[in-house]
Amino acid sequence: MAVRICAVDDIKPGKAIRVKVGELAVAIVKTKAGDIRALDDKCSHGEISLSEGFVDNETIECWAHGAKFSLETGAALTLPAFEPVAVYEVIIDNGDIFLEIDAA
Repeated sequence: MAVRICAVDDIKPGKAIRVKVGELAVAIVKTKAGDIRALDDKCSHGEISLSEGFVDNETIECWAHGAKFSLETGAALTLPAFEPVAVYEVIIDNGDIFLEIDAA
């Protein structure tokens, strides 16, 4: 099921926003290159919002403990995190961002 999140222009390059889709918290990130990525908005190391972290190219860094995650795959790239975070399919249509969220 595709869910509209916001307009592409609502997010500044190199920044992230937090959105809720039902009970699911998702970090929507716009890279400096303008690519849109979506991943769980919770660091796998702790209960920290990744959308409050630091975006650098294709990574996001948790502000609390410095763990970095791949925006493309969700893989934990640095300690203290070692578990990945889920990533979600992003669809861009007419300047709007939609997420493909499994309803199951």
